[in-house]
Amino acid sequence: MLTVLNITSSIFIIIAMGFVTVRRGLLGPKDTRALGVFVIDYALPALLFKALSQQSLGQLLNIDLLLAYTMGSLLMLVFGIFVGYLIQRKGLQVATILAMGMTMSNSAFMGFPIAQQMIGSAASASLAVYVSVENLIMLPLIFTLAELGRKTKSHWFLIIRGIAYRLITNPLIISISVGVLFSACDLHLPVPFNHAVDMLSGASAPVALFYIGCTLAGLSLKGMASDISIIVFGKLILHPMAVYLMLFLLAFDNPVLKQAAVINASMPMFSIYPLLGQKYGHEGFCAAAMVLTTIMSFFTITGLLWLFQSGYL
Repeated sequence: MLTVLNITSSIFIIIAMGFVTVRRGLLGPKDTRALGVFVIDYALPALLFKALSQQSLGQLLNIDLLLAYTMGSLLMLVFGIFVGYLIQRKGLQVATILAMGMTMSNSAFMGFPIAQQMIGSAASASLAVYVSVENLIMLPLIFTLAELGRKTKSHWFLIIRGIAYRLITNPLIISISVGVLFSACDLHLPVPFNHAVDMLSGASAPVALFYIGCTLAGLSLKGMASDISIIVFGKLILHPMAVYLMLFLLAFDNPVLKQAAVINASMPMFSIYPLLGQKYGHEGFCAAAMVLTTIMSFFTITGLLWLFQSGYL
């Protein structure tokens, strides 16, 4: 149990540092946004490129892991839309926003730092799988459903074109593509560029956690806790259960990557959830959901790590 607490406590200590920094007024919203830009546009792409380019193509194509994580996430997407659209009668767009909170893990900012302490260098390669699933499969599907549920007169072709443009200009997708290309062609960066990539990739985990704390300091749960309980339960409990079920059904035989995948699914939703919700006028709901889910994740992640290390899972 002490080992588990050592893993989770260090993560949340850095998050708390970011939270306190903003509360003391040492950083403002613009400063916080700059940290997020640094991680998303530079540090994390460098990490993904480094992880992918330095491995053989055969090691990168972990089809079983990709399939299991995709199926588990799709199962939660269907569940979230079913609850929001058919049971709560909220409409397709709101149901999709609700489902997005249950299916999109904070793989980069929280999942990776925790996995790095659990499985070391293998964390980078597995992160590429999660990011690929989330950015190439889940987000396009979620954006499409949300746009279809939006009362707009935009032609479907314009909707699809906008989604495609966001994908091909995403730094994470670009870094994954270039990393795979370098791996397939056995290419190498010049030494100065390689050192720059090493420095950037090393900064990704701590800065990402600090950024999470900064983001949480500016959000509020006031009056919304009861409305977002379904998202909290779905993200922290049902999503890891769905991924675990798919890994079991596919007879996935790598216990280290199996644990990492389930742990990643147990992360709170990604930090841009309120920003995506803002696009559809639900930023307050999404922000409150992210705050409560992140707070509760300390206990659920600690419990899940204990179950794994005790041999119960």
